[in-house]
Amino acid sequence: MGPHRDNDSASMEAPHGEPGLAGDGSKDTPVLPAYSTIALEEEEEAVDPWSLPELQDTGVKWAELDGRGKVLRVVTSLGKFALLVGFLYMFVCSLDVLSSAFQLVGGKAAGDIFQDNAVLSNPVAGLVIGVMVTVLVQSSSTSSSIIVSMVSSGLLEVQSAVPIIMGANIGTSVTNTIVAMMQAGDRNEFRRAFGGATVHDFFNWLSVLVLLPLEVATGVLYKLTKVMIDSFQIESGENAPDLLNVITDPLTDSIIQLDKSVINQIATGDPEARNKSLIKIWCKTETNLVLKNVTVPGPENCTSAALCWVEGNVTWTLKNVSVTENLEKCQHIFVNASLPDLAVGLILLALSLLVLCTCLILIVKLLNSMLQGQVAVVIKKILNTDFPFPFGWVTGYLAILVGAGMTFIVQSSSVFTSAITPLVGIGVISIERAYPLTLGSNIGTTTTAILAAMASPGETLANSLQIALCHFFFNIAGILLWYPIPFTRVPIRLAKALGNKTANYRWFAVLYLVLCFLVMPLTVFGLSLAGWQVLVAVGVPVVALVVAVVVINTMQARWPRLLPAVLRSWDFLPRWMHSLAPMDRVVTAAMACCARRCCCCCKCARASGQEEEEEEEKKKARPLEMYDNPGLTRDGDAEEGRVGDAKATKM
Repeated sequence: MGPHRDNDSASMEAPHGEPGLAGDGSKDTPVLPAYSTIALEEEEEAVDPWSLPELQDTGVKWAELDGRGKVLRVVTSLGKFALLVGFLYMFVCSLDVLSSAFQLVGGKAAGDIFQDNAVLSNPVAGLVIGVMVTVLVQSSSTSSSIIVSMVSSGLLEVQSAVPIIMGANIGTSVTNTIVAMMQAGDRNEFRRAFGGATVHDFFNWLSVLVLLPLEVATGVLYKLTKVMIDSFQIESGENAPDLLNVITDPLTDSIIQLDKSVINQIATGDPEARNKSLIKIWCKTETNLVLKNVTVPGPENCTSAALCWVEGNVTWTLKNVSVTENLEKCQHIFVNASLPDLAVGLILLALSLLVLCTCLILIVKLLNSMLQGQVAVVIKKILNTDFPFPFGWVTGYLAILVGAGMTFIVQSSSVFTSAITPLVGIGVISIERAYPLTLGSNIGTTTTAILAAMASPGETLANSLQIALCHFFFNIAGILLWYPIPFTRVPIRLAKALGNKTANYRWFAVLYLVLCFLVMPLTVFGLSLAGWQVLVAVGVPVVALVVAVVVINTMQARWPRLLPAVLRSWDFLPRWMHSLAPMDRVVTAAMACCARRCCCCCKCARASGQEEEEEEEKKKARPLEMYDNPGLTRDGDAEEGRVGDAKATKM
């Protein structure tokens, strides 16, 4: 339509007596330049930002290389692979040190949180406590071990511990969400990475929204695991195999070693544990029974009458006492440091985050460099291709098994999901394939807990194993809810929507982390302390409002005719209530002001707003490109043009 309209207007503006473009085709008829509509066509084509980028072979093919070139390429590839393995090793070690740092900073606080049994009896409060403690210690296995020790000591019932286990499942998904923020430099990479990370969050939150009320109403997980424990005579087994720790412990143990039993002792109410340090000083100790003189309340408490005597108002007796002898000190960096746990934790937190970010950036760069050419195409095709019809449905379940197996090997769902997040970001793994891998990771981390529980002593084996099985069946039930039927794979759609939002407003990723893993849990915890009546009075209207907004948004997108005219869009509300653009302007202005060290925030805000408006106008008003159309140029005109150019050159 563009060229036709312009030519018509040209013919109308031609001098009187001269034929236009639609004239008789005589020699004197001028042929005007055509206008390109490529820009308009590009705007009309809707490009899916979630489609994986094409990986093209930009290098020289192997067959075209000489002998020296082939040797150089092999050496370079081996060097890159060695660097990649090294950076992955440092990445996993930094995650381990990060977990230790969080435990030093918030471990005792986590123990104090678990100590309030009255609050733990509230299922919602228990769920939130599980989230908060796992976020504090950055390890679901640590929080699970605390829960198991409390159940074993009789301080917490198994039924009350089930919501806390659900919360621990949510809290462990914060690590890969933090890792995804390291790819915020590229908009599309950040979109895919953040979506691939938060699909884990949405799966856990949606599973809890369905299964927690069901568990409170029926106790289905508790009853199912209780029947299994009572039906089978399960004997104490082996500890979970330390496959990854064998490789990482030499480095991480030289940096820091923690006595994690201190957190358990605080949670179980041991008053002496509060003054103990989490930093392990003595790595090799020996406990012996020694006969010592000890005081007892009275003669009736003596070991025997022959070994009992009274001195004044004090009764003494000889008794075997367990004495721990320190044999060998640990060899980590902070063994002789006189710093408090908080200071050491903050130092390790800063260093581990620095190493984590550096390794992740370098891993992404190396992967982008290595995943080129035919090898990249093959890897991408293998990871994202389904089995042929009618066995396409098997692919997803195979991915679940792969995720479970890999997590069992590395013994950490955080490590596995954090490792695949960069691959989702650079476009090697699609979010549809990352979803079943993540679900398998959830199962893998529970099987490790089951093996660890089977190594418990006989008197605590049943309760420990029941808690681990509750964790396992919670994830199985979540998979049955949100995976088998494609329509129910809601976490993928929600993660894509959040990825699109954070790609447009990158600061929203930080806001999401703070709201979901800090503000919301703390708010619910505070309301639960006030009593279940207050929690219900505030929570029910909020949940009803959220559900109403979700339903209206869905109907606006699919069935707008069924809605009243006023609800077909959110324009009747103030803009800040249905758009992040006003807040984005404030955040951008504040960041610009901080960067320039300018005190006049108003000027920055106005300048930022003007820049945004200019960019929007440029996008809306893209000029049409003009070029000579050789197909509509006559031979005579072409000759005249060449002659004219030649004359101009001579002059």
